[in-house]
Amino acid sequence: MFKKKSVNSEEFIFYIDLISDFLKKKNLIKSINTFIKEKAKFNTQTSYGLLVFQKEDNPVTFYDENDFESYEKILDEKWETRETEGSLFENGLFEILAYIFRKSREARKNYRVIIISDTPSMLSDDYHNALYDLLIKAKKFDTFIDIIRVGDQKFYKDDVKLKVVTSETHGGVLYCNEAKSFLNILTSLIQSKSEFIVVQPELDNQMLNEDKIFYEKLAVDLISLDPDDEEKCDICEKEVCPICSAYSDEVHKCFNCGAKYHACCAADYSISNNIGFKHLFRCIQCDTLLKLDEDYVEMIYEEEYTEEVEQDREIEEVMEEVVEEDISEVQTIDEITYDEEDQKITIGEGILNPETLKIPPSLNIFPQESPPAKKIRVGGYFGQEVTVTENQSTENLLSSATETILSEVEGSTQVKEKISITTLKPPRRSTIKLCKICGFTLRSTSTCPKCGFKN
Repeated sequence: MFKKKSVNSEEFIFYIDLISDFLKKKNLIKSINTFIKEKAKFNTQTSYGLLVFQKEDNPVTFYDENDFESYEKILDEKWETRETEGSLFENGLFEILAYIFRKSREARKNYRVIIISDTPSMLSDDYHNALYDLLIKAKKFDTFIDIIRVGDQKFYKDDVKLKVVTSETHGGVLYCNEAKSFLNILTSLIQSKSEFIVVQPELDNQMLNEDKIFYEKLAVDLISLDPDDEEKCDICEKEVCPICSAYSDEVHKCFNCGAKYHACCAADYSISNNIGFKHLFRCIQCDTLLKLDEDYVEMIYEEEYTEEVEQDREIEEVMEEVVEEDISEVQTIDEITYDEEDQKITIGEGILNPETLKIPPSLNIFPQESPPAKKIRVGGYFGQEVTVTENQSTENLLSSATETILSEVEGSTQVKEKISITTLKPPRRSTIKLCKICGFTLRSTSTCPKCGFKN
């Protein structure tokens, strides 16, 4: 069975939305150049794009390129003619998202949009509402948007709008209050997003029905095979479909990469791996967005999956009946009583009645057998034999073991005076001196009795 390939390429798109001179052209070009060189150190397939609006001309768009000299040339030539009367924030994102949607029909990659802006957009809320609707769709196409707001102000009118845009696309808003710190802020996006080559955002498959037409327009139908193409499905790897076992199930292919599908295999795969609608799925080889006949997929779904659901329900009903029968056979204990010497505990109907609730004479309702006693000898083989139990504490055992000291003398046992171990003290150490002249041992004197030398 074919294994799904992970996304291993990305495209950075720089949207220059600068109308003031807070960030100079030279600083901007140098920073982007450094960004591209640092990004090249990562083993990823990375391309770049650029968008700059012009005063009296169409916006400059530059997508999916690797030559930075082209970027530098465009920024150098179009810097003075860029739009400086106001921000076109929403318009620029409309253009970029439209490109991403078109490009996603052919291949799948991570799209990293970095917006460099210095002025809030003054467009109406209708623009923002339309943009928000596109952002919800864009994050399903692995789109990440970061915004760098440059300027010396602490607060901007569109702060909330910017954070909504970035939060919906797994990005963030960064504020650059000093032009010299722009390079560090820009290059920090390399480190924070480099892991996206292997980590994808969690995409839910819950889509609104009114969005179906949008995704159907993006998706492409499978096409017929060429005369020289091998009629072998890339999903089941067989010529005859194993699902329907019919030779009439023709094989079709993806227009972009040529991956081949039986109709049944494609429908079964799309039902399990769709983008939110059962008949829309991505190609197993190139991730192109493909579509099948919706009625045909629904028919396959009802035939295959409805039967499984009904079987599961039948099994659940049988299990419930078995459980109910077992429960009915179990006898319920309504009351447990304990009687001993006219004292009784009643558990059941009268458990909350203080007149019937009495305290037992002991907490141990069921008497426990005392552990067996053990006999040990203290002081060796000929020592005293002492009987102990497991409940006897170490302190009591130690006390009883040291009350009597026994000794073996000429075959008879002699009993000495009882000594408590707590009264025993270490012997006092006496000091012994030697004469410095003759070496005689001096006891309780400093004058040697042998040579008379006073030590």
